[in-house]
Amino acid sequence: MIRTDNVVKRFGGLTAVDGVSLTIEQGSITGLVGPNGAGKTTYFNLIAGRFPPTSGQIFLDGVDVTGLPPHDLFGHGLLRTFQIAHEFSHLTVRENLMMVPPDQAGETLWNAWFRPGMVRQQEAEIRDRADDVIEFLNLTHIADELAGNLSGGQKKLLELGRTMMVDAKVVLLDEVGAGVNRTLLNEIGDAILRLNADRGYTFCMIEHDMDFISRLCNPVIVMAEGRLLASGTAEEIKANDAVIEAYLGTGRDRAEERAGEQVETGA
Repeated sequence: MIRTDNVVKRFGGLTAVDGVSLTIEQGSITGLVGPNGAGKTTYFNLIAGRFPPTSGQIFLDGVDVTGLPPHDLFGHGLLRTFQIAHEFSHLTVRENLMMVPPDQAGETLWNAWFRPGMVRQQEAEIRDRADDVIEFLNLTHIADELAGNLSGGQKKLLELGRTMMVDAKVVLLDEVGAGVNRTLLNEIGDAILRLNADRGYTFCMIEHDMDFISRLCNPVIVMAEGRLLASGTAEEIKANDAVIEAYLGTGRDRAEERAGEQVETGA
């Protein structure tokens, strides 16, 4: 679904992404992990069109989309969520969802004045779709609540719901679990799994919670210092010496030794 060929991004003298070639398979839930400063978010921003790569190519469903801006990628079926939710705080949950579909008839003054019947019909259809999304995500009890009043986890569910208002091919999830309590995180995980299994969504997610990654993702890809470091199942990644080195600055033997020292000293 997504392929990047030798993608590089430099900011002045800093190379944030250094020759990343990676394939995200259709229908997969791919996890992207790595220590802080590994280049994960920059890589996401390249795919999502936030800024163009310095060199290399990006393909979406076989189409070269290198350098396309986010609104064009939206039209190609690529959507993303953010670590900090970007809701319309003074609109309700339902209204936030209804804002998503593009090219709505009521957005033009001509239609609003001279084709009000068409506008009402389309709005009713969009409202029905929003209500289906609300029911799917178990948000019925807060459908008419202002989005600004939601908890962090509820806002993350709302962001996920917005991706359901269009025919998404692939969704990039940027730390969907950040600041979310365990109960709501489980609900978000359930929704992602159902969207993947029932609706064929392809997901790629940056996440630091390895339990959450282990539950959802296969494969898991590790970045460090702007490069790809390892790829495999979650269990393989957690047992990989190079990954342990990148996260802890030490190999497996020393990591286990440190853990033993902490147990002995009560640290």
